[in-house]
Amino acid sequence: MPGYAIPRRGVIAGINVTPLVDVTLVLLVIFIVTAKIVVAPAVPLDLPRASQREEVQVVFSILLPSDGGVLVNGAPIADSDGLVARARAMLAEGTDLRAVIQADGDVPHRRVIATLDGLKRAGVTRIAFGTLPAGGRTGGTDR
Repeated sequence: MPGYAIPRRGVIAGINVTPLVDVTLVLLVIFIVTAKIVVAPAVPLDLPRASQREEVQVVFSILLPSDGGVLVNGAPIADSDGLVARARAMLAEGTDLRAVIQADGDVPHRRVIATLDGLKRAGVTRIAFGTLPAGGRTGGTDR
């Protein structure tokens, strides 16, 4: 091909690895940040644990349906003083008491916090959270 000269270069003596190092460090930083988020949950919860022991763990069930009532172990209570009295009675039996608060999604946050405060006044320190089934039904039956 006349008129076109192909420039000849020598052997490539070195490779620039700076972009490779930059990308590797960025990926390392992203991995470290996301690993920290995955390990540390946003809200620490005291969830119930399954055990292999034959001992039965006593659960103090508190249901907060959206209609405004409060059920403790399936029985309605009148006010927060009744909740505190029931919790203290269960603690007095010397059992390993764990309270499980199950609140409907439509329940105002202040009701859940008031329930937590009542349990704290009673001396209950092991508290777990659950949810009610869709529709606010407290049992397995339809109304």
